[in-house]
Amino acid sequence: MLSEQAAPVIRATLPAVGGALDEITTRFYAGMFEAHPELLRDLFNRGNQAAGDQAKALAGSIAAFAVALLENPDTRPDVMLSRIAHKHASLGVTADQYKIVHEHLFAAIVEVLGEAVTPEVAQAWDEVYWLMANALIAIEARLYQEQGVEAGQVWHQMEIAGRHEETADIVSFTLRHPDGHPVSAFRPGQYVSVQVELPDGAHQIRQYSLSNAPGRPEWRITVKRVEGDPAGEVSSWLHENGKVGTPVNVSIPFGDLVLPEGEGPLLLASAGIGSTPMIAMLDHLVETGSTRPVTVVHADRSPLSHAHAEELRRLVDALPQGALQLWYEAPGESGAHEGRADVSTLDLPEGVHAYLCGPLPFMRVVRGDLIGRGVAAADVHYEVFGPDLWLGAAA
Repeated sequence: MLSEQAAPVIRATLPAVGGALDEITTRFYAGMFEAHPELLRDLFNRGNQAAGDQAKALAGSIAAFAVALLENPDTRPDVMLSRIAHKHASLGVTADQYKIVHEHLFAAIVEVLGEAVTPEVAQAWDEVYWLMANALIAIEARLYQEQGVEAGQVWHQMEIAGRHEETADIVSFTLRHPDGHPVSAFRPGQYVSVQVELPDGAHQIRQYSLSNAPGRPEWRITVKRVEGDPAGEVSSWLHENGKVGTPVNVSIPFGDLVLPEGEGPLLLASAGIGSTPMIAMLDHLVETGSTRPVTVVHADRSPLSHAHAEELRRLVDALPQGALQLWYEAPGESGAHEGRADVSTLDLPEGVHAYLCGPLPFMRVVRGDLIGRGVAAADVHYEVFGPDLWLGAAA
């Protein structure tokens, strides 16, 4: 909760600070990476930095947190904080790194806003930062404790046990411990971080959903090769170098988009590579003999671009109350709907909980349609692959 002294200052300065946050966060990252180049080389996603997505996500989260403190002073935006904390924990972020962020973030604020940053303004925004940072530090400490590891000690070496070409640009890899030690448990829908050493010596990290059920002797991740400028460094490395026996550094599992316990109805809606956490959820439901109603919606470009298509059909068919709706932009002779996924006409049972994963435009439309159908906003959960540019709006 903001102090009585800080709240009116934040309310008065939020428009100015919020309007300058994109410039502030851009300068913040530039200054921090100049002072600590190892953070860009070995922790932050260089592709997201080059595209500016990480700066936009940081700006959105700060603004959303400040607004939440003002509009709901007696509650904490735990959904937003949890999502950030799980991502941080999967990277091995530690409490001392928040001091580095604080130093360079406030230097950027002063650089951009100049004399407008009076001691009173600086103190109020310092309070906002540490309220958010300390909340994240506490959540991350709990996540590390639950996993039985020291803060930041999330990495272990695994090796690729199998490789399967799913589509022209998507490959599945199974992972195992070289010593035969069983893989650790996880909750369906969670992800792991994968760290690889690139030719320039950088150790870049990306998160990939675990795409099979817990309890199997190996983990599986499904990796889409990211094209564009810049191209995906880790996905490209895995596609080119990921062979059976290749060692990879992998984190323990994290992630808060997880299959809920109980017997209530579910809607699992995905597009493209966003199907991977849904496959894990379905695999677990089948393995545990679930009889709960499950509606599965998936959208893709075509049958040829749809990874795990046959597995998806098999899993849904194995559920007594499973139903599958497929949409392809070019369905061919597949029998799927043509065009973009439409949930507005689905027969949704009362009390359904929806889980979304895919490109932001897809999730925005689906979420809006579901809320329009009367599904409570709190019952619509989502996962974003990459910086969460939707955080402030959907949290």
